[in-house]
Amino acid sequence: MIATRNFAGQSVGVFGLARSGLSSVRALKAGEARVFAWDDKEDARAEAAKLGAEVAPWEKWPWPQVKTLVLSPGVPLTHPAPHAIVVHARGHDTEIIGDIELFARALANVAPVIAVTGTNGKSTTTALIGHILQSCGFSAQVGGNIGKPALDLAAPSANTVYVLEVSSYQIDLSPSLMPSVAVLTNLTPDHIDRHGTMESYTSVKTRLLEHAKKDGHIVVGVDDPHSASIYTRLAAAVTPEAVAVSVGKVLGRGIFVVDGKLYDAWNGPATQVCDLTTAAHLPGAHNWQNAAIAYAAVGRLVKDRRSIANVIQRFAGLPHRIEEVGRIGKVRFINDSKATNAHAAARALACFSDIYWIAGGRPKEGGIASLAPFFPRIRKAYLIGEAAQAFGATLGKVANVQSSTLDRALSAAYDDARAGGAPEPVVLLSPACASFDQFKDYEQRGDMFRAAVKAMVEATKRNAKVSA
Repeated sequence: MIATRNFAGQSVGVFGLARSGLSSVRALKAGEARVFAWDDKEDARAEAAKLGAEVAPWEKWPWPQVKTLVLSPGVPLTHPAPHAIVVHARGHDTEIIGDIELFARALANVAPVIAVTGTNGKSTTTALIGHILQSCGFSAQVGGNIGKPALDLAAPSANTVYVLEVSSYQIDLSPSLMPSVAVLTNLTPDHIDRHGTMESYTSVKTRLLEHAKKDGHIVVGVDDPHSASIYTRLAAAVTPEAVAVSVGKVLGRGIFVVDGKLYDAWNGPATQVCDLTTAAHLPGAHNWQNAAIAYAAVGRLVKDRRSIANVIQRFAGLPHRIEEVGRIGKVRFINDSKATNAHAAARALACFSDIYWIAGGRPKEGGIASLAPFFPRIRKAYLIGEAAQAFGATLGKVANVQSSTLDRALSAAYDDARAGGAPEPVVLLSPACASFDQFKDYEQRGDMFRAAVKAMVEATKRNAKVSA
């Protein structure tokens, strides 16, 4: 744990007591701050009380004394309207920050920080950066918006590097975060309900890059127009150095992937580093982008570039991201529950043919119209949740059925895949939607899919033994 001693003897409010909120309470108390805390959930309040916080409805906090409010990233700061506590805090000139800001203030200039943001791919990229650094002798502490909250990571040692996934919400609440390496994977429309416009969303992501340390570098995936525009503007500055990454396009300077081969043209002629098509747990062009960005992110820390290539090949991947969770006969089951928008789902659909697609949930702006180029790969779709009817209308002539729930969709998809005659059919959960209409989060959705597939596999084995 990282203690935040900057607030010793001060009164700090913490609103929202999920993982990052409770982590903030622990860190603040360890740094001898007086902490006031509140959450609508009783069990969260009880946990905060155990940690030493003074639990009370936020309206009853001694606001003249509370100079800092640590806000959960899930609480609206600006859109669709500021939460009441935000309005109240601003009325008392109380600064509003998040747990990443606490982390940044506690460890300013103590250890290198690699911060990764973007619409898609940031979790895999963050984990892969950590994997590379760990394998190359660094004490890589990986967290933030993935895994452990930043303040729950280990205190720094001589060779510690912090690798943080940071969401746009977290960037909004972290004005003094200055990473040694700032990474932008890509930008597509997402979270517009929380930022108001694509321009506002883009500006928040850009802020992370603009705050990178002058002696560090920034890494930008340039294959979408928004990110390419950001790179063009920031690359004109003398410092920090900007490194472009592309998949499918040869760069005169930067890191790129063509035909699955990773090339390094950062500081010299293009040199082939490795063949990403042989990296078993990084399938598809989107994962090649993740790998190329991770390679660029660690380029100044790991001098032996070939060792990076070898480590990339051994990466085990992340759960809920094009994760094979079972096979029955010729039928493969792929869990891509992390695909919470159409752009993410496109990446999974591009990896397979003969797809029996489970999709739906709480829809994002734009629906799935952008996925039309992949419709020929879909044998049949099984639609669940709030988006089911709208998705069915968009699919048009693609065979689809309103399955309502995940378990019904899985059962029907397996039956059809088994009987369909394709050489290697894939039952793919890639919802292109948020999960909140039927599940706590995408992880619960993916875990339920994995468990149901496991039960089907075990039942098939039992039946085979009985028949024998």
